[in-house]
Amino acid sequence: MSAPTPQAHDRSRTAEDEDDPVDQMIARTGCTAFHYAVQECMAEHQDWRKCQAQVQNFKDCMQDYQRKRAEELMKKRGQLQGQAS
Repeated sequence: MSAPTPQAHDRSRTAEDEDDPVDQMIARTGCTAFHYAVQECMAEHQDWRKCQAQVQNFKDCMQDYQRKRAEELMKKRGQLQGQAS
């Protein structure tokens, strides 16, 4: 018996996809395309070591999002503290 052939992910949206909290979280970051690139590479190669460029791009995107989010939160805190004084 042979192993099943890996299939690329189906990117068609369904109601079920819209309820997936991980997909929702990634969509909010703006890094969805990088996430899909990692998934597609993994489906094609079945070896994460061959997908390091895609993983790094996704990581960079997520770090950029987190940095911007932290800056926004710090700015809001500063504005709130200024209002409280």
